[in-house]
Amino acid sequence: MESRMKFDLAIIGGGSAGLSIAAAAAQFGEKVVLFEKGEMGGDCLNTGCVPSKALLAAAKSAQAHRTSAAFGVAADEPAITFAKAMAHVEGVIKAIEPHDSQQRFESLGVTVVRAHAKFTAQQSLQADGKSYEARRIVIATGSRAGVPPITGLKDVPFFTNETVFKNRELPSHLVVIGGGPIGMEMALAHRRLGAQVTVLEAFQPLAKDDPELTSVVLEALQAEGIAIHGNAKISNIENAKSGIRVSVEGLPPLEASHLLVAAGRQPNIENLNLEAAGIAYTKRGITVDAALRSTTNRNVYAAGDVAGGLQFTHVAGYHAGLVIRNALFRLPVKNRNDIIPWVTYTDPELAHVGLTEKDARLQHGETIKVLRWPFKENDRALAEGKTKGLVKVVTLKNGRIIGASIVGQNAGDQIAMWALAVSQKQKISTIANLVLPYPTLGEAGKRAAITYYAGLAQKPFTRRLIGFLKMFG
Repeated sequence: MESRMKFDLAIIGGGSAGLSIAAAAAQFGEKVVLFEKGEMGGDCLNTGCVPSKALLAAAKSAQAHRTSAAFGVAADEPAITFAKAMAHVEGVIKAIEPHDSQQRFESLGVTVVRAHAKFTAQQSLQADGKSYEARRIVIATGSRAGVPPITGLKDVPFFTNETVFKNRELPSHLVVIGGGPIGMEMALAHRRLGAQVTVLEAFQPLAKDDPELTSVVLEALQAEGIAIHGNAKISNIENAKSGIRVSVEGLPPLEASHLLVAAGRQPNIENLNLEAAGIAYTKRGITVDAALRSTTNRNVYAAGDVAGGLQFTHVAGYHAGLVIRNALFRLPVKNRNDIIPWVTYTDPELAHVGLTEKDARLQHGETIKVLRWPFKENDRALAEGKTKGLVKVVTLKNGRIIGASIVGQNAGDQIAMWALAVSQKQKISTIANLVLPYPTLGEAGKRAAITYYAGLAQKPFTRRLIGFLKMFG
């Protein structure tokens, strides 16, 4: 065993959270060591956000061929080479890789150790036969696809998000287990690229979002030929001559060529030897306080998926900022889930921030106001033939914005102004008085905001006030 190497900051995990923390700390002059046993860039770059959006882009291009007739352009069924679509995915990953590479981080002054790290004491780690000591340690090991305890599942071949992007063969029938964002995005991508697709969800599809808006997405996906079964109880999965047979209560047996499991995530906390450092954890991840510090070892932080909260790349980046501010500058910070937006990149897209109508009513009763504006009454949506969907905003009685949901084209981009409004506790007048360029989809949000004042012109008090002011000229 070599002599112990000492650092200001040690980071376990080279994904979104770990890389952001490493880069920032190194630029502030801290002595940083980063441990990554797998691919630099983590899940987002290699098996998550980047490849999924690249595949959806390929699928969108194919769909444009099928739906162009309304614009006077001859529609056709495109000739699709699935392997080339996947090659596009690989190319996008390769283009981004240098930004997350070992070479880049070493150029920033970070010591990068491509090995598994585990705790040996409260502030000590071991990796590749060497010992490391750090004043502060960050666990940013992310999460992986969960595998539900379905009879026979482990006896058949199946994809997860970690393997599906390596596939080069178009499935003739893809069965997706899981109707959350990952499952729905991959269902749409494969359907548009030519596969028959069935989605099986144990509960309600897209259950974390507002059902008024999810119904728009589900109807659109079903209209494209995706079979979606909510409250599905899978009794057995087995190999068959045709591929894989999936037995579901109340349905005829499904004969699948390929199977994708997208039924939740679980944190990567095994083999870290957390007990040696006195770090408390549960099956959801490391137990942390509002500053993302371990509740039982104040020298240790957790960031990203492994911290047990919302599992999004932008949350990992948000966590990185909190850790840097608290660990380096001792500034008070508070991790807030209520200001985090999220997006499901189906067509139409589904975006949300803050409280849903249901949650708002549970917290604030019937005093809330719910504002809506449909895209069928937005000029830009009409011009582009993308009129499915609406903007839905929830405010308190005094007009403070506490939540917003959007289903429609580019909903993910439109949610930005509502995320700002929620995080800064803005009132609806801020959006109602905002000047937006015409014609844009964002105008639908402003029109929703203006409905807060609906009926004001007809109120007797308003009329009396105008009459009174007339007396002064």
